[in-house]
Amino acid sequence: MESGEAAAGPVGDRFPFPYTPYLIQERFMAALYGALEAGRVGIFESPTGTGKSLSLICGALSWLRDFQEKKQQEEARLLALEESGQEGKKKQQLPSAEPGHPESKDTAGEPDWVTAFVQKKEERDMVDRLKEEQIRRKKREERLEKIRHNVQLKYAAKRKRSEEDETKRLLQLSKEVLSEGAGVDVVEQLDHNEEELILAEYESDEEKKAVTGLEEDDDDLEEEHVTKIYYCSRTHSQLSQFVREVQKSPFGKDTRLVSLGSRQNLCVNEEVRRLGALQLINDRCMEMQKNKHEKSDEEMEGKKRRVSRTVCPFYSYEQMQFLRDEVLVEVKDIEQLVALGRETKACPYYGSRYAIPAAQLVVLPYQMLLHEPTRNAAGIKLKDQVVIIDEAHNLIDTITCIHSAEVSGSQLCCAHSQLLQYMERYRKRLKAKNLMYIKQILYLLERFVAMLGGNVKQNPNCQAVSQTGTVLKSINDFLFQSQIDNINLFKVQRYCEKSLISRKLFGFVERYGGPATAVKTNKENQKLAGLQNFLLTLQQGSDKEGTPQSPPVEPENEQLRTASPLMQIEGFLSALTNANQDGRVILNRQGTVGQSSLKFLLLNPAVHFAKVVEECRAVIIAGGTMQPVADFREQLLSCAGVDPARIVEFSCGHVIPPENILPIILCSGPSNQQLEFTYQTRDLPQMMDETGRILCNLCNVVPGGVVCFFPSYEYEKQVYAHWEKTGLLTRLAAKKKIFQEPKKANQVEQVLVEYAKCIKRCSQAGGQMTGALLLSVVGGKMSEGINFSDDLGRCVIMVGMPYPNIKSPELQEKMTWLDKTMPRAAGQAPSRVLIENLCMKAVNQSIGRAIRHQKDFASILLLDHRYARPAIFNKLPQWIRERTQVKPAFGSAFAELRKFHRGKSDAFVMRTREQAQESTL
Repeated sequence: MESGEAAAGPVGDRFPFPYTPYLIQERFMAALYGALEAGRVGIFESPTGTGKSLSLICGALSWLRDFQEKKQQEEARLLALEESGQEGKKKQQLPSAEPGHPESKDTAGEPDWVTAFVQKKEERDMVDRLKEEQIRRKKREERLEKIRHNVQLKYAAKRKRSEEDETKRLLQLSKEVLSEGAGVDVVEQLDHNEEELILAEYESDEEKKAVTGLEEDDDDLEEEHVTKIYYCSRTHSQLSQFVREVQKSPFGKDTRLVSLGSRQNLCVNEEVRRLGALQLINDRCMEMQKNKHEKSDEEMEGKKRRVSRTVCPFYSYEQMQFLRDEVLVEVKDIEQLVALGRETKACPYYGSRYAIPAAQLVVLPYQMLLHEPTRNAAGIKLKDQVVIIDEAHNLIDTITCIHSAEVSGSQLCCAHSQLLQYMERYRKRLKAKNLMYIKQILYLLERFVAMLGGNVKQNPNCQAVSQTGTVLKSINDFLFQSQIDNINLFKVQRYCEKSLISRKLFGFVERYGGPATAVKTNKENQKLAGLQNFLLTLQQGSDKEGTPQSPPVEPENEQLRTASPLMQIEGFLSALTNANQDGRVILNRQGTVGQSSLKFLLLNPAVHFAKVVEECRAVIIAGGTMQPVADFREQLLSCAGVDPARIVEFSCGHVIPPENILPIILCSGPSNQQLEFTYQTRDLPQMMDETGRILCNLCNVVPGGVVCFFPSYEYEKQVYAHWEKTGLLTRLAAKKKIFQEPKKANQVEQVLVEYAKCIKRCSQAGGQMTGALLLSVVGGKMSEGINFSDDLGRCVIMVGMPYPNIKSPELQEKMTWLDKTMPRAAGQAPSRVLIENLCMKAVNQSIGRAIRHQKDFASILLLDHRYARPAIFNKLPQWIRERTQVKPAFGSAFAELRKFHRGKSDAFVMRTREQAQESTL
């Protein structure tokens, strides 16, 4: 009762909301406010369709508003005390400041005046700090207010900037026309372009105190970070949607919000954007910055070198300062930020980073927050801040993926060949330290290929592997057995990062490795023809032999794999610097050396999450489906050293009335065949026939769209082929048009559009065809992030239990690690709990696709008697679990489903008619 009362009374005042919130939203906001105030780590579950985003926005920003008000009141009180008590304090301090009084010593022999002096100094320092902060805040607010209200000033600044740019451009053009001759210089400049491929002198392995580049600018800009909320989600579209929700909320006008993203999303330099692949864009951007800061030195060396160095025209301090202020004045999403960057000729990537210290709400993707080097590079400081991680059901997997890395034998051999050719060509131009590191990297690549059973000097696609299979090793064992334990990987990693060697190598391969490149016929370039031919054989070989083994690769990744393999290898080297107990190296030997791979698997994601929970004031892990939460508690929070008393859980029901959902666990089919889809039984013809009969019956009574989830693509194909052979598919197709989820991501949108069109057409036309049936896959593109609202998903069917493949070496290693490090839970081994949790997380994500808003309705059918077991049943989301019926026989289940859909369809038709009549009046 107390929590209910606490949530209800002051909600209207405490939580401004764009409309009257649902009761569950009020409770959510009150619980969130309490968790932030008490500095907790919260696991919050609010089903999709319950307005979770708005609850997070209004609850968190209400707390931030109150926190800032209290802080300012406390500051004002301290400053007032200091001012009013200054004279009195001076009088009191005079006698105690006499060092000659023997009475002024305390029991520890420390004079009272010394203790008092130290206390007063601390108080004075704090007051001075508060005064400085007040001045800074006032200046910032005045500056933003001026921009907000003085539109003429803003456009005058823009006009002035564009005039200056035009003047600079004309001056530069004049200089170039005057200084350059014709013909000869053009050829010469091509030669000078090659200067960019040569590595700069690498001064020192140790951290230099005098840093250059952006970091130097950052120091000048060093601004105190105000208390803020970092909100992160998984995809770019989810973040944009969240920003739009903020814009619509009562906090949309006066919240200083900044959206962060990768260079791939924010870069406005077309020359750099054309590179496509993220790593290439990153490296090119860093190189252009380096050129900007080295430009003055190069001017000393003469015109030729200067001409070849490219700097980014958008990386201008003044322009980025203007963009920063524009960002803070008005809430903008990524698209609006990019448009502003183009308009103001300022870099949105760096301009948005400059806005972080003064921002109250920072919106960013998972990777930027969870990967410490990326976090530091972006200037994100988590100390005493609030972090909200939304769509966090896959948080453990996300952290594991971010910190894992894989390289193939083809990539290793290709990188070795490229680097060797690069070293041979520029040997005379490279400094000793560069040559030393290149030789170390070449040795590492050689040893990695040897660990896969190959020779780096031969084509990897022509080398058969004698001992195929998968072997797991600890990091230390791998380093010793590959004979690289004497190499300091930390130094090699830092060298790769600072020297931008992978970028130089990519430029080198672009110049000499492509079949279209016109290569001059001098001796050095004849040598490089070998590299070109070798790259072509690698590409052809991997196209022929690698495709059946691996999933389809996006064209961008294909380019990255063949043209710049060293970039991937750098990630693998970085992973090898993890602590020995937290990860494993997987040697996957397949057919040929080219198809084989080395993979680093992170076993303990908590080591990378620990710093986030340690530094932050509060962390909220939120999602639509967080059940089962045991994984978060044990694998992530307990292992990260979070005190159990600091963890708080909140789960709310759905906004839909109970009668709008019908979840059924079906234990047997129409012919009384028990439903148990284990690996041993699911391939039986009778099981596939029974599944088909269930679907045929359902398609007769369910209107609109039916979405049926299978455990894997392979099983879905197998069942489809079986139904085709037995004629069952024809019976199904008479009632519903059948669609299959494609494996390729770029085809998903088209299938969904056709599926939706078909349902709409059928509902308007009437007749025998009542809609569409979509055969989907658990863990596929359609089981997450896609809404099957209203007629798109009137029934969701789950065929069997999608347990992960326990024969997978990676999963086996994770299970072994858990059994060694985690306590048993309720008599069950941690490995067993992991398998069940992975299965039920996937189920919960898939079945949550159907109900998307308050007036939506759908039935959910779980086809397997094992769902009724208490351990499994209790892992269903609470709002579904409370309404679930267990049906041992098909007859009673079918009767319930027919009654449910007939009743709902009649009510739906009536409501639609009423709405149509109202609109005509």
